[in-house]
Amino acid sequence: MPPTSALGQRILTALALGPLVLAAVLWLPTGWLALALALVVLLGAWEWTSLAGVSSPLARFGYLGAVTLGFAVLWQVHVVGWGPYLIAPVVLGWLGVALYLARVAEIPRAEGTDLGLLALGLLVLLGPWLALLDLDAVQPNGPLLVLCLLLLIWAADTAAYFAGRRWGRVKLAPALSPGKTRAGAYAALAAAAACGVVLAGWLRVGPRQGLALVLICVVTVVASVAGDLFESLLKRRRGLKDSGRLLPGHGGMLDRIDSMTAAAPVFTLGLQMLL
Repeated sequence: MPPTSALGQRILTALALGPLVLAAVLWLPTGWLALALALVVLLGAWEWTSLAGVSSPLARFGYLGAVTLGFAVLWQVHVVGWGPYLIAPVVLGWLGVALYLARVAEIPRAEGTDLGLLALGLLVLLGPWLALLDLDAVQPNGPLLVLCLLLLIWAADTAAYFAGRRWGRVKLAPALSPGKTRAGAYAALAAAAACGVVLAGWLRVGPRQGLALVLICVVTVVASVAGDLFESLLKRRRGLKDSGRLLPGHGGMLDRIDSMTAAAPVFTLGLQMLL
């Protein structure tokens, strides 16, 4: 029997994990969802230490301890309703990252441990965790809004993949991700706008709020691209193709959540300001 192709592995992994993600989002209470998301973040944090040049297992576990402490602090922030005050700076931080990525022409190799990247990782990893908890707690449709965010990113990624294969000629960011094309980016934005229209219809909002929802979805997808490209930058600094080997056909956990690290704070803050 011939080996399973990379695309086949991706599909099989998605089919295996998809129902678990769906069940967790729709049926777990916020507290249990926080624990499930924390496990995902900790797996990503382990891979982040590799991107930051940390090789000592003791130091890597120490970093996981710092992330776990962050969970405890941010849970209290979530409980008292201060989430937006911390999510807003995270969104501004991603704006700065996007502006920086737009100017990257070459990527120098990194050596040694990058303490600044370790500190930045706390914001990159903990920000979406808090954002998803705040989004899940929105009444009365929190879990469905989380599902909408997941479907938005999935739709944009799918549109970008097929449009890029069919019409992709000009690279979007050749130094960061040679596989991404401008045609794919345009298709992703079109899919985001369509998702915004559907979301506005489902929430039964007026024309102004509907237009705002379309804009939120489009900006969320732009942020997801920034999150993807930022992780690509970090991997290329270390000469890595994937952040890990946890998920067959998908690479590591960071390779699966890189888009969400930026998208979740943007989407949640946008809805918190609108609804």
